[in-house]
Amino acid sequence: MTRGQRVDGTTKSLSELGLTARGGRDATVTGLAVDSREVQDGFLFAALPGTRVHGGEFIQYALRMGAAAILTDAEGARIAAEELEASDAALIVAAEPRQALAMTAALWFGAQPEVMAAVTGTNGKTSVATFTRMIWQELGLRAVNLGTTGVEGDWHTPLKHTTPEPITLHRALAQAARAGVDHAAMEASSHGLDQRRLDGVHLRAAGFTNFSQDHLDYHASFEDYFAAKAGLFARVLPEDGTAVVNIEDARGVDIVAMAQARGQSVLTVGREEGADICLMAQRFDPKGQEVRLRHAGTVRQVPLNLIGGFQAENVLVAAGLAIACGAEPEDVFAVLPRLETVRGRMQLAATRTNGATVFVDYAHTPGAVETALQALRPHVMGRLVAIVGAGGDRDRGKRPLMGQAAAAHADLVIVTDDNPRTEDPASIRAAVRDGAPEAIEVGDRAEAILRGVDALGPGDALLICGKGHETGQIVGDTTYPFDDAEQASVAVAALDGWAS
Repeated sequence: MTRGQRVDGTTKSLSELGLTARGGRDATVTGLAVDSREVQDGFLFAALPGTRVHGGEFIQYALRMGAAAILTDAEGARIAAEELEASDAALIVAAEPRQALAMTAALWFGAQPEVMAAVTGTNGKTSVATFTRMIWQELGLRAVNLGTTGVEGDWHTPLKHTTPEPITLHRALAQAARAGVDHAAMEASSHGLDQRRLDGVHLRAAGFTNFSQDHLDYHASFEDYFAAKAGLFARVLPEDGTAVVNIEDARGVDIVAMAQARGQSVLTVGREEGADICLMAQRFDPKGQEVRLRHAGTVRQVPLNLIGGFQAENVLVAAGLAIACGAEPEDVFAVLPRLETVRGRMQLAATRTNGATVFVDYAHTPGAVETALQALRPHVMGRLVAIVGAGGDRDRGKRPLMGQAAAAHADLVIVTDDNPRTEDPASIRAAVRDGAPEAIEVGDRAEAILRGVDALGPGDALLICGKGHETGQIVGDTTYPFDDAEQASVAVAALDGWAS
């Protein structure tokens, strides 16, 4: 999806986009771009600070391509001062250029689904956003969810990032709205929040799932990571919005305090007696679970066709978001039994002829691995086997912790490659094995899955962690086709003798 956008026949002045240029200059804008190669005549080019190179370095190229306006910060203006001085382009210097771009993109595209919710947290964002969309659809509403799996629901399009940059995001929201979608639930990643990508999205409610270690390759510290997540409530969700908070997580109390301080309504979920939607009890079977809930003094027993105790918490956050956005609680709770497993999230991928099961999950943090294995255990009568790896060019500190989490909660651990990217795969596996010294090491992921499936006896289960819905494996700079669920099916077919 292009990072520049022209809407045929559309022009807007800087004032219509909420921008004021230096020296009172005005400009008629014909499109937006964050990549100088996408600039066309009349475009506004956003020269943003980057982790390696400042976008100001590309202002000269944008001007040559016909940019009518430049949005940047003081550093960007300094870098291109000579070129800007010689140009007629309008210059907008903002203290927070990313936030300014988000607001500009919202005004440029205009339309958004009427009712929008967002969810943040280390784990569970995709499930919560998808469950929220499913609830709305079951209630007869046209809805989508946006995030890691793209835009899904009553309108579809792929996305490259969990929370895309503002031009792509607002383009997708406008297209969904024009396709008749009036409800949307989106994932809010820490990167997206830190880079102000969600600013300009009109939210009625925001959800918080949980918090544990991840993305410390990007964030300077654990607290910086949390502050980025908390920005959804401290900055993006308006004061008249509703915060739906899982108080089962230790940081939930901090989110509640932050929301209350801003005057937001708060709806809590969790096992605590005082939770607004209280998870009173759970009962597990091989195919799902039954939960006992209490809301507004009414107790309900609800069957869920979902594997994993933590999925009940995700469902409660989704239910809370739907209620906070105006749905009747009775109607919301009535449709929960019709929710389906999200692809790559505790997904039953295959079943052996001896009854052993194979699950695929996106768990790629220590907390997610621990939660997934603990959640699967009550559904399993026999042994629990885990396949785990870690991505290259990402947070190195979590690698031994992932191995440790797998070793602590599985009966057998196989360490394999995830997406090694540009790192040496063997060194990544070694770091994971530092936390799981008794683990079996099998570098080839397909072979690891085959060996994991082969180890399953009656009543056993295999959990393949890390890649979930992904359909490729990144080695170096190349992405090779690879689907964990598909590979699990191939392994079962080969071992049980029904492969053609």
